[in-house]
Amino acid sequence: MEDSQPRIALHTATAPSVVALHGRWTADHLAVPTTWQALQQGLQLAQAASAGGRAPVWDVRSLQRLDHTGAQVLWNAWGRHWPEQLELLPAQRAMLERVAQFSVPPPPVQRTSLTALLAAMGRRMLGLLAHLEGAVRLIGQLWLDLLHLARNPLHAPWRDISGHLYRIGATALPITALVGFLIGVVLAYLMSQQLRQFGADTFIVNILGIALIRELGPVLAAILIAGRSGSAITAQIGVMRVTEELDAMRVLGIAKGYRLVMPRTLAMALAMPLLAVWTTLAALLGGMLAADLAMGLSPAYFVTALPKTVDIANLWLALAKSTVFGVLIALIGCHYGLRVKPNTQSLGQGTTASVVTSITAVILVDALFAVLFKGVGV
Repeated sequence: MEDSQPRIALHTATAPSVVALHGRWTADHLAVPTTWQALQQGLQLAQAASAGGRAPVWDVRSLQRLDHTGAQVLWNAWGRHWPEQLELLPAQRAMLERVAQFSVPPPPVQRTSLTALLAAMGRRMLGLLAHLEGAVRLIGQLWLDLLHLARNPLHAPWRDISGHLYRIGATALPITALVGFLIGVVLAYLMSQQLRQFGADTFIVNILGIALIRELGPVLAAILIAGRSGSAITAQIGVMRVTEELDAMRVLGIAKGYRLVMPRTLAMALAMPLLAVWTTLAALLGGMLAADLAMGLSPAYFVTALPKTVDIANLWLALAKSTVFGVLIALIGCHYGLRVKPNTQSLGQGTTASVVTSITAVILVDALFAVLFKGVGV
């Protein structure tokens, strides 16, 4: 058993020195950690001997067996080129020639430098400009399609619009109501603990009304729809790219913007305000029940005090924000869907980027609305 262990014998008494290989250089023997460490040390000594003077003679003839793994180890130790003096058998030469023919050089080491950093920043900027150009082109085409729709309403894809309206709006009612209800309960319980300390129990109606109607209702609905329907839009159009349906539409002369982008954008713009109101009502219901249980405020008082404490302008502002959110989510979903390449990896990356970008855009636009309309309804 000891004779079959892979080992290296370095004979330096002769000139040139001889590196003799013994044992079985196979995958199962090379996988033993102690054996592998000993071989690495022996190969380093052999390389040091070759660097100090004449190149040594590599004698492979004493090997009991050599497979592709052992041949690859030798080929890497030789620096991926044949040594100057090599003694081996014909079968061993054939094995090493196959390894030399099909070996792939290791990838170059990426070194961070100022030039590489600037090049990476330049690539990112070019990618950002490409996305910006595509977004501007998509928005411009949407305006042209809307003008065409206004001139020819009878030839509009109303069936597509109604289908997307159902899938985006009606099927999202349960999840938005559940999330809104739970958010309302949580907010009411948290605020009741603080307001009770100051004897300001009745002000929970003001805080819940403003927070839910003006901000949380539209934003919650938009985030849920971005993750649910925005990703679906990107995946649907991306699959059409993978299955070459988009190419077929171009060959048939069917406008992608008129048949794919515009119906989804209109459906999203119509569904989002309704979903925002639905989510807000569910959140108010949860807050009302939690306020009744935690603070003893009856639902009748809550319903009576809410219109007096929350101005109707907050509702109109929420509807306007929701419409903008819907258009943004639809356009971002279509944008990333049209940029999908015909492979599954690009489809997954595009769907992920669509959801992340949509949620980020919703939060940024909501912050912009908060700054611009800070004096409305307050």
